[in-house]
Amino acid sequence: MSAWMPAICGLVLGGVTGFAVRRAKLCSFGAIEDALMGADSRRLRIFGLALGIAILGTQTLIVTGLLTPELTTYVPAAIPVAAILMGSILFGMGMAMVGTCGFGSLVRLGAGDLRGLVVILVLGAAAYATLRGVLASFRIGVLESMAIAMPEGVRSDIAMLASRALGVDARIAIALIAGLGLCWLALRDPRLRRSPRLLLAGVVLGLATVAGWIATTWLGDDFSGPVRPQSLTFVSTIGKALYAGLLNVNGLADFGVGSVFGVVAGSWLAAWHATELRWEAFDDDHEMRRHLMGAALMGVGGILAGGCTIGQGITAGSMLALSWPLAVGGMILGARIGIAVLVDGSPRDLVQRFWANLTGNARSQQ
Repeated sequence: MSAWMPAICGLVLGGVTGFAVRRAKLCSFGAIEDALMGADSRRLRIFGLALGIAILGTQTLIVTGLLTPELTTYVPAAIPVAAILMGSILFGMGMAMVGTCGFGSLVRLGAGDLRGLVVILVLGAAAYATLRGVLASFRIGVLESMAIAMPEGVRSDIAMLASRALGVDARIAIALIAGLGLCWLALRDPRLRRSPRLLLAGVVLGLATVAGWIATTWLGDDFSGPVRPQSLTFVSTIGKALYAGLLNVNGLADFGVGSVFGVVAGSWLAAWHATELRWEAFDDDHEMRRHLMGAALMGVGGILAGGCTIGQGITAGSMLALSWPLAVGGMILGARIGIAVLVDGSPRDLVQRFWANLTGNARSQQ
């Protein structure tokens, strides 16, 4: 079997996903912003649909013995809570500054948006510096050392922890309740049932996550090292793609790296088919500075959090990893902080106004 087969599978799955997401104009930050600021949960429900499908498919693989959770990076024996919370908040703030996540930047780039190219380059460099470069020792020695150990013989897997607490295997019940419940929450909205492109994007994203687990499990080469199943995520893989393209061409033979290029290609095909290919760039230096800062925050934050809105929000979620609710909650909080900064002013201004309101209310009560 060719060593390039995982990369080819990643390219295909990334391409299909990028095409469907671009065609539906689906964006994780846009979904959060719609829900927080516009009371419109439709796009957020689509991500719920994708997660529900991914949970049902992934947990089926686990129950049937086709996928071993312990071989993945998402259910370690100790969960680095401090790194996940700090990283997810930073990632959410970065999303707000850029207006999308790393996955969304790849989709933008495929449609001709050069802002996406700048974001990807900075995000990839910051991610690799945090993963294996100058920030790696601080990440490992300080932030990830503040971890909560799981009970002996148990991984940070919600289903495994629940089974330990209840004394019975609860994985199937939890998977059915979570997976079917999320699908029902999405499909019960009549507006979404009239939006076939959005529904298709959610279905494709969920199925592609499951397919990623299958591909990397079956195509793993035991002779080159232990098989490490993986699926869609777009922070560390962007950093690895950047490193491989510049310094180590053999690094391109990786599922995650292939999926990065696949998303760009799929988005380009969707934009070309819809005659929406447009060259775009920054409007001014202020917008460029905002994107540079946001990209750096997403690169560092995504590595600390263990993934992006796709990597933690769907891929880790499909594994029922304990990091999933922590990371998603932190990203939503960070996005809300970022929106507040963009709308209301600098963080310093926000703190000053908050303090003034707090002291003013205290005086009025005296």
